[in-house]
Amino acid sequence: MEFDQVIRERYSVRRYRQEPIADEALDTILKAGMIAPTGCNYQPQRVYVLKSDEAIARIRELSRCAFDAPVVLIVALKESEDWKSPLEAGCRAGIQDVSIVADHMMLEAWNIGVGSCWVNYFKPSEVKAAFGLPEDETPVLLMTLGYPADDAKPAKLHEASKQPEEIIQYR
Repeated sequence: MEFDQVIRERYSVRRYRQEPIADEALDTILKAGMIAPTGCNYQPQRVYVLKSDEAIARIRELSRCAFDAPVVLIVALKESEDWKSPLEAGCRAGIQDVSIVADHMMLEAWNIGVGSCWVNYFKPSEVKAAFGLPEDETPVLLMTLGYPADDAKPAKLHEASKQPEEIIQYR
């Protein structure tokens, strides 16, 4: 698929077929995240692949937005490994890095026919405890993955977009 087509047609899938994602497809998606750029290439992201019946049941208990996806990723930040600016205290690249990684995976998923949804509707502390993440890791997002159901469609809000002059400024 052409890149322009991927970014124009991709939408947040909230209904999935109950069909496992082929291992090769899942590997392709995960590898797209691994080649994403991060601050000084520190790669502070940690990706947990939830696909066992037990793990999927648990994440569905913790977030109603896990939907009916056959795979859910926990994309976390290893706090001790992100780039920190020497120019200003508190300026860090970790959240951006994890976000870039997630975006790469979402776009690659769509490119190969797998739907996804970026989910922030969960309590990071509960997810961290439930899945035994290390102390210095913080879940930043969940990403549902699966083949879109036949009746899956973009939410109405997907069609809405601000006008360029509301977002872009030239100076």
